[in-house]
Amino acid sequence: MKINNPYNTLADHHCFGCSTRNPIGLKLTFELEGESVKASWNPSRNYQGFEDIVHGGIISTLMDEVAAWAVQLLLKTSGVTSELNVKYLKPLRVSKGQVTVSAEISSVEGKLALVKTVIKDSDDVICAEGLITYFIFPEAVAQKKFRYPGIKAFLSST
Repeated sequence: MKINNPYNTLADHHCFGCSTRNPIGLKLTFELEGESVKASWNPSRNYQGFEDIVHGGIISTLMDEVAAWAVQLLLKTSGVTSELNVKYLKPLRVSKGQVTVSAEISSVEGKLALVKTVIKDSDDVICAEGLITYFIFPEAVAQKKFRYPGIKAFLSST
């Protein structure tokens, strides 16, 4: 199921990961598939490190962004990254085209959520895996501090 980005209606929304208004951003869009959140992205040379290889910092950014959306959609709240661990398994090549980034909640203990992320290339080869710890807030705090709009805003088509 395609997910609506309710933050794009905010005048000052300029997120590097998901804003449609950030000219150098990734402009990610998201889908909910069962207990997993996924994003597809087409890398360009603007995001490479070595020739034809997506920069490692961009890879970790992709993982961090999809993990944040997993927290919002699956846990129905918001949070902040507390720790991010990435295993770079294979080069993620710009020339291979579309990349798939996915995230699922591994566990929640108190105010900490562990989110497992995976990046696959267009041949469905796993190029990187990540485990991200998110400090999560009660929904009322997420609404006040991070303008979390509530789960219905992500699922509506407007």
